[in-house]
Amino acid sequence: MEQATKFTAVGRRKESVARVHLLHGKGAITVNARPYEKYFLRETDRIIVTQALVLTNTSAKYDVVANLSGGGLTGQAGAMRLGIARALITADPELKDMLRKNGYLTRDPRAKERKKYGQKGARKRFQFSKR
Repeated sequence: MEQATKFTAVGRRKESVARVHLLHGKGAITVNARPYEKYFLRETDRIIVTQALVLTNTSAKYDVVANLSGGGLTGQAGAMRLGIARALITADPELKDMLRKNGYLTRDPRAKERKKYGQKGARKRFQFSKR
């Protein structure tokens, strides 16, 4: 069986969408044509992005090229983690159990609740006046 050189997957979280490409390489992570250290300025976001690669000991084996759109930086980091985990499974299906146990294959369903009419927000109401 011939080996594919590029593994592609999509990850989503909140309003963010991450299209992730995994290529055989030395471990460079590029986000929207920038190094991920320059794109994700918060250390927690950088840790989230690399979690799946660190867990599977593949951070030096693959280069990651991601195209992120929508949402905020933390949502994009979560979407990218899911995309990387899904791409790793297409590269090596034996990693699935390890990634599943750590929750990296679960799409976080939480999203912003819509504002309701006649109210100040999704849950907050205008102050009630009895008289």
